[in-house]
Amino acid sequence: MRIAVVTDDARVYYRAVKVLKEYRIPFLSLRVGESIPFDVEVVLTGERDVERVEFPVKVIVRDEGFIDELLARLEGRERFKRVFVAIDPGERPGLSVVADNRVIEVHHLQSPRDVDVVVELLEKYPGSKIKMGHGAKRQRMLMLRALGELLGYDYPIIIVDERGTTPKVGGVDVSQVQDIIAAVNIGLRNGREVRIGELLEAKEPTKREIDDIKRRSREISGNLTISSKLAREVALGKITLDEAIMRQRRRSR
Repeated sequence: MRIAVVTDDARVYYRAVKVLKEYRIPFLSLRVGESIPFDVEVVLTGERDVERVEFPVKVIVRDEGFIDELLARLEGRERFKRVFVAIDPGERPGLSVVADNRVIEVHHLQSPRDVDVVVELLEKYPGSKIKMGHGAKRQRMLMLRALGELLGYDYPIIIVDERGTTPKVGGVDVSQVQDIIAAVNIGLRNGREVRIGELLEAKEPTKREIDDIKRRSREISGNLTISSKLAREVALGKITLDEAIMRQRRRSR
């Protein structure tokens, strides 16, 4: 995938290069009239130069908004009105990109903290918004904290009621397919927009939640029960259950 910036206008060149570097997109710099290599797919140029540049796929750089059209040309996709990066929270979150009610791509994340993919998709689809299912509280809180560290705690996220989004699926890798389908359904639903920081203002976990996490710690570790303090940290999404078990093991030695 190659891009060439072809212009004699210093302002156009500066603006194009600045944005391309921000998005870490490699490019070739050429002056008008220079030969354009065969492997270039899109040419960026200015309004004054566009008629003098002979190339089938050209994007005019008027302001920094050219990046959306450039990405559309590179990926062969049209300009979308509404794009959502939708997440089904869980131990291995499902993720989808839904644009104008169509599924564009799907992913299966490695863990709730695996949010680099989310950030990359936000950059790939300028103007997109995050939707997240309201379930899997512990994993959701872990994911929100990770997103908050990268995007800022004032960043808005659309919280969606995910009841009924996970279908029954038979066959191999059932959970993976279910997570992805749930993420698609979340992307298609409406929700309410809330800042990450507000979503992290969690209520104190109930005794039932604490006891359930301690029970899960025994199931996972074999016979080790984490402390109520550690279980609270897990419930609030500050640490994972595996991390809590490791800390308990160190304390027990």
